[in-house]
Amino acid sequence: MSVDPKVTFSEGAVPGTDPGTVPLRARVRSLGPSMTRSVRAVAETVAADPAGCSRLTVSALAARTGTSEATVVRAARLLGYPGYRDLRLALAALAAQQESGAAPALAADIAVDDPIADVVAKLAHEEAQTLADTAAGLDLTALAAAVTALATARRIDIYGVGASALVGQDLAQKLLRIGLVAHAHGDPHLAVTGAVQLRPGDAAVAITHSGATGDVIDPLRTAFERGATTIALTGRPNAPVSHYADLVLATSAARETRLRPAAMSSRTSQLLVVDCLFVAVAQQTYESAAPALAASYEALAPRRSARSPRP
Repeated sequence: MSVDPKVTFSEGAVPGTDPGTVPLRARVRSLGPSMTRSVRAVAETVAADPAGCSRLTVSALAARTGTSEATVVRAARLLGYPGYRDLRLALAALAAQQESGAAPALAADIAVDDPIADVVAKLAHEEAQTLADTAAGLDLTALAAAVTALATARRIDIYGVGASALVGQDLAQKLLRIGLVAHAHGDPHLAVTGAVQLRPGDAAVAITHSGATGDVIDPLRTAFERGATTIALTGRPNAPVSHYADLVLATSAARETRLRPAAMSSRTSQLLVVDCLFVAVAQQTYESAAPALAASYEALAPRRSARSPRP
């Protein structure tokens, strides 16, 4: 399969989306690492308090954030709005939704002394928001192209380390169950060793929330140079991993707190994209996938039943 070279998006753009379809908080999380400190201060302020900021003039918001009017306008444009006036209108609409209950207010961080009921409620809210943000921001054109690349690949290599390695293993075992040849590599040496064997018609998937993990970028670069179709699943669409990706699938940027490492929420969004890939590949290859899935289920059935104790 041939795939057009990766499109390079303008600074601050979220691939395949527009400001009206991606939640403001998701955009701020995704673009925050690429923003300057002053621009990020403006972006985080408006995301945290849309109602209050919607009532501020550009000079008032600049004063509140300790920045300049030019920085406020730049932040608005990086978030996808033509100017500050358009951002204020969007903030007012978001504030109205939150007041009516149509859009949830931001959940508070988990505190050290939170009762278990609050921990459950806050985590459930955050996980649900992460999934919603990822679904809203997912580039469906890139997703469809990635599905076709996986469905028609001779061989699929998947790279990830740490928590992302677990996600890679999940994708590999799903693809294996429908008859595809898929290998998940958590060891960077084995990943590069496998990547040099790839060629056009193969596919490689890199899973890295930061988009800057060298142990994941190196094998993806090798696969890219060998002509395989390369796919990056990342929370930072403009990160270094995208330089070697034919297709970029963006996940919601994780909100890290003292008691909740970024890996926890990033894994949630990664698993959603993995499930989307798997189900769509199974649909596209249904004639071969269905019997393969049935065969694997039948083969594993005895292992799911209770075994009689030895005499």
